[in-house]
Amino acid sequence: MSQQRTRPGHGPRAAEKPKDFKKAIRKIAVYMSRYKCRLLLMLVCAIAGTVFTIVGPRILGKATTELFNGLVARVQGTGSIDFGRIGQILLTVLCLYLVSACFSFVQGLVMTGISNDVSYNLRKDISEKISRIPMKYFEKRPYGEVLSRVTNDVDTLQMGLNQSITQLITSVTLLIGVFFMMLSINVWMTLCALVILPAAMVIIGKVMSHSQKFFRGQQKYLGEVNGQVEEIYAGHQVVKAFNREEAAIREFERSNRMLYETGWKSQFFSGIMMPVMQFVGNLGYVMVALLGGFLVIRRSIEVGDIQSFFQYIRSFTQPIQQIAQITNLLQSSAAASERVFEFLEEPEEDAGPEHPVPAEGLAGNVEFDHVAFGYNPDQIIIRDFSERVREGQKIAIVGPTGAGKTTMVKLLMRFYDVNSGAIRVDGHDIREFRRSELRKMFGMVLQDTWLFNGTILENIRYGRLDATDEEVMAAARAAHAHKFIMQQPEGYQTVLNEETTNISQGQKQLLTIARAILADNRILILDEATSSVDTRTEVLIQQAMDRLMQGRTSFIIAHRLSTIRNADMILYMKDGDVAEQGTHEELLARGGAYAALYNSQFERVTV
Repeated sequence: MSQQRTRPGHGPRAAEKPKDFKKAIRKIAVYMSRYKCRLLLMLVCAIAGTVFTIVGPRILGKATTELFNGLVARVQGTGSIDFGRIGQILLTVLCLYLVSACFSFVQGLVMTGISNDVSYNLRKDISEKISRIPMKYFEKRPYGEVLSRVTNDVDTLQMGLNQSITQLITSVTLLIGVFFMMLSINVWMTLCALVILPAAMVIIGKVMSHSQKFFRGQQKYLGEVNGQVEEIYAGHQVVKAFNREEAAIREFERSNRMLYETGWKSQFFSGIMMPVMQFVGNLGYVMVALLGGFLVIRRSIEVGDIQSFFQYIRSFTQPIQQIAQITNLLQSSAAASERVFEFLEEPEEDAGPEHPVPAEGLAGNVEFDHVAFGYNPDQIIIRDFSERVREGQKIAIVGPTGAGKTTMVKLLMRFYDVNSGAIRVDGHDIREFRRSELRKMFGMVLQDTWLFNGTILENIRYGRLDATDEEVMAAARAAHAHKFIMQQPEGYQTVLNEETTNISQGQKQLLTIARAILADNRILILDEATSSVDTRTEVLIQQAMDRLMQGRTSFIIAHRLSTIRNADMILYMKDGDVAEQGTHEELLARGGAYAALYNSQFERVTV
């Protein structure tokens, strides 16, 4: 779906507060607890596969010892090489590695399924969350930022989970298992190998302390870049019209540069970890090799044990290096999860009363009772608004920009709640309804059209999904949209592209009006509904609207005063209050602010 609205002026957000790595990991763990059975299976398979791998070098060392002893005996003339015995040992090792591979395959399959389920459910939770978050959340943020959480952050988290959890389990198991196998071979050589651990831990700790902020910054600026690209692309005509290409490029370059810097630094720390750890591991390898050679000369251990120990010490440094690498993945995953869970934990609209008033059978009487409201508590824009609207009346709301006209509609549909006072429908406070039931009573046609990528038929049917094709066409005729629809290449089956640029702005408005006609709601809200149509079409639309509004309570927000002359009541708003009210003729006769505004639109310029 595509939102047919641009929101210029949204720059990068202020820097986020420092995040808690441990808290983020705990949230991931709690979220994944729903998969505990599969996680347990994955854990068993990962440990079992690693254990079979660990045992292999020790048994393989016996083959080396057998071969060495056979060669010595042959040289001394006291025996020969027992190839049968060596073959049995090698076959045993092969079986162990095959079993290990099977466990690893199952473990990888299970973990892939878990990570995909996590990303699927996170996207589902985000999608459901969007419908429960108050409107003010989206009015303060660019669309691309929310989009980034659904796409980039969830993808990063999925990749991190898939790669880090199993690798962490196998690395820890390998580290512990190899440690005990090394102890079983020789204690002194094991202690020599452990010398590298403090250095490794210091390196890991230092890198983690520096890299976390860069991984978090990388996710943050990625969201900003996505938001800017989405907004600039959606509003490219406005950008070009005001010659703001260079400014837009500079703003994008700033965010892109910050993304580059944080991405470069995070990848630098990620890349430097492995070679440093390999260097530390090689130092330990050299020390063990010298000690092992000394012990063989003294015949304290077998040659095969030396070979096994060399394999184990290489395996011992490998999980340390892997754990170091995993920390970078965990940093990235934690940064992404913080943003995802931050969104999921945003305050929601209240669920509604425990015993809501049913919306069926309501007539459409609306009362505003001393309503006061401000988007910020210290900036009240509607101070004391009271008005009674009877069923079936057409109420026009006019006034200068910022007077509170659209705000009244937002309050009526409970996109926002009043600070004080009450709005009632048929005597019931709208807070006594469930929001979803309340909004079923309203049909809306906005100045900002909203159509999605689909056929014209589907876009009109969005007003009432169970409508037949004939009902859709009847609504299109009533909105005077049928003629231009039939002129399209495939009529009602014409597919609107993603940005709906294959029809004009006026035609989009006609389709949204047809959608409202099809919905057949008790209360109508028309916010500059004819602002994008020509004068001739406006007359036709007005005729259709007059038929549509018969018997329905209608609120009409308009700047073109010619469209509201037949309204039952006109409210002229100024600074959040009703400055004048009455019919068109009464207000003109009064000669006040409404009359001045009306005359300014229709006065003739004399030359």
